[in-house]
Amino acid sequence: MSAKPKLALSVQYADASLKDTVTRPMLRRWVQAALFAPAELTLRFVDAAEGRALNRDYRGKDYATNVLTFAYTEDEDSEVTQADIIFCTDVLEKEAAEQKKTVIEHTAHLVVHGVLHAQGYDHEDEEEAVEMETLETELLAGLGFADPYAGR
Repeated sequence: MSAKPKLALSVQYADASLKDTVTRPMLRRWVQAALFAPAELTLRFVDAAEGRALNRDYRGKDYATNVLTFAYTEDEDSEVTQADIIFCTDVLEKEAAEQKKTVIEHTAHLVVHGVLHAQGYDHEDEEEAVEMETLETELLAGLGFADPYAGR
């Protein structure tokens, strides 16, 4: 078995509503599962107001979204992946309820999704979406989670 890539992980709970449910050890495990190279990542949990402001200011979309990835080293030649990954707890909790998933299941999916974005994966076209969703499903299965795309 190959060694896990080196990971420097910072977790910020600006919105502490999930701090006791989604713990740092869980987050580290989920990040590590989706990591293919050394990384320096910050995961930040925010409320709807901060999530909306970030999405508006950086993406021009005036609403809070579930996860935003600010990747600073998407270049394949970069030795270390660097990114900030923002999770909007209000949206995350609402989506989990709508999708009849636990908050832990949905957060694990969004962490894997965000970490893949940080490493240059995307879903802008159908081919990219299929590749990324297949990888997410495989990684989550390895963590003991069901296919996040089943039943859509």
